[in-house]
Amino acid sequence: MRQSKLFTKTRREIPADEVSKNAQLLIRGGFINKEMAGVYDYLPLGLLVLKKIENIIREEMNAIGGQEVLMSTLQRPELWERTDRWDDNKLPWFKTNLRVDADHDKGRSKELGLATTHEEPVSNMLEQFISSYKNLPFSLYQFQTKFRNEVRARSGIIRTREFIMKDLYSFSKDEKEHEKFYEQVKEAYKNIFKRTGIGHLTYLTFASGGAFSKFSHEFQTITSAGEDTIYVDENKGMAVNKEVYNDEVIKNLGLSKDTLVENKAVEVGNIFTLGTKFSDPHLVFTNEKGKNNLVFMGSYGIGPGRLMGTVVEVLSDDKGIIWPESIAPFQIHLLALGEDEVILKESNKIYETLVRNNVEVLFDDRLNISSGEKFSDADLMGIPLRAVVSARSLKEGGIEIKKRVEEKGKIISEDELLKLCLKNSIN
Repeated sequence: MRQSKLFTKTRREIPADEVSKNAQLLIRGGFINKEMAGVYDYLPLGLLVLKKIENIIREEMNAIGGQEVLMSTLQRPELWERTDRWDDNKLPWFKTNLRVDADHDKGRSKELGLATTHEEPVSNMLEQFISSYKNLPFSLYQFQTKFRNEVRARSGIIRTREFIMKDLYSFSKDEKEHEKFYEQVKEAYKNIFKRTGIGHLTYLTFASGGAFSKFSHEFQTITSAGEDTIYVDENKGMAVNKEVYNDEVIKNLGLSKDTLVENKAVEVGNIFTLGTKFSDPHLVFTNEKGKNNLVFMGSYGIGPGRLMGTVVEVLSDDKGIIWPESIAPFQIHLLALGEDEVILKESNKIYETLVRNNVEVLFDDRLNISSGEKFSDADLMGIPLRAVVSARSLKEGGIEIKKRVEEKGKIISEDELLKLCLKNSIN
């Protein structure tokens, strides 16, 4: 893409009403736009990042047998009344009214909910598809817009009122079968965070299991921007959430207070054993002996936007964002410095060669922009590899390349640049 055609612009000033680093940098870099507190638009650059994160998650969910669906956001109250979760004090609902033809109104409630989660609807939907043990096990997942009436929406895209959630639901014959899949999800989540560049800062964390099990598991990423407090055993690669931090839990987990380090963290994923809470009494199957059993369920969530915001929080520096190669909007940021005809001609030739070879490239072809401004914008936007065409680079025989995390660059030829980009795209 030619940067001159990109409708978004970088900003020098920090948005006055944003306190979170992720929102400040993403707005300044032209990745997102703020509609209101807790509600953001994803602009072209931001959407490219978001979709790459989604694709990594999708690949890992497919690898463990997940089947993708897309369910409705509008929710019938009767499904949630069955589990006593329709009241506003049970879930942070946004609710709306359905316009009904008065001649056909049978007196039922016209109030609908905007989905906060999908345990009730998915279990209700599957009543028509599950009848026998032969139908189990399986899992469904979706990327779907959720709405939560958050009181605290001040952490940029980490905590919002409208967001995309990847929610996975598993359906098993019994707890043993469920546990086997549960462990597969743990490993899939570890792969996701490793692939998105924050695996070294993300810990499997024991937290409250609520009404369904003794523990649930969170994946917490260490950052000063976090709202949670966790206690980390770095050698064992695990942690305990402050909400369950006590002597009994520490002993049960085989940990020692002497090795646990307190940290602030952001929850980037969670996995729950639901048991039969949402299948009772409607979602049943006939076992091998002809007896009716309740389906055993699990729930597993990741917010791609929250993950994106967390990456920015932990991997940025004082110059701007540092995107991991796996989720960067482009592989390479090509800069043309100066408006000499030779420079512009050579830059365009390199750009066209990269595009022709399916290299993801953002070409800063803007005119009347100083070199300093172009360098500052490149640092702010955080694309992993920068390639500069200038009078000096051409005199020295090529293009100056520098990784975003490096201080100094080096001169390479156009052929070497193409080989490097193609190698990185394969890896």
